[in-house]
Amino acid sequence: MANKAVFLDRDGVVNVDHAYVYKIEDFEFIDGVFEACQLFQAAGYKIVIVTNQSGIGRGYYSEQDFHLLTKWMVAQFSAHDIEVSKVYFCPHHPTKGVAGYQQDCDCRKPKPGMLLRGVEELALDASECIMFGDKGSDMLAAKAAGFKKKILVKSGQSLSEQELLLADEVWDSLDCAREKFSENN
Repeated sequence: MANKAVFLDRDGVVNVDHAYVYKIEDFEFIDGVFEACQLFQAAGYKIVIVTNQSGIGRGYYSEQDFHLLTKWMVAQFSAHDIEVSKVYFCPHHPTKGVAGYQQDCDCRKPKPGMLLRGVEELALDASECIMFGDKGSDMLAAKAAGFKKKILVKSGQSLSEQELLLADEVWDSLDCAREKFSENN
């Protein structure tokens, strides 16, 4: 049983970040994501998705909307013979949430709550886990969780020098996995 995982941010790593994506018809997988995950899985890594979803907290869409899209997304991975072990999400925002969603929680990246929960629930060794994210907050969460490697994925974004320095590696997208990823990661 694998005790290591690849943690993927969702918007900007798994799918094109169209801002507050919650409808299937707006969800567009980034080229190469399935091939990369097949490679990770073949190397013995579990696949875990961790995503800030402040659109829920802001009232743009519901947790039910998120869960419907997530069920569909996981089915697409499954259709490509990829098992997504778990999807963790944070619906909170510290200043722009509605009702009970406005809170400074420990699950919203850059805090490591979602990552640590995944490590605990899936019996992972954090020092063997890799985080792929498209923002500095993803890199900071991975560092705080004690992950082995932090890979910043550009996915068409322009990133600050400060954000780039937080990463161990910088890839254009997950499509780079065939050339940049080895089982020794």
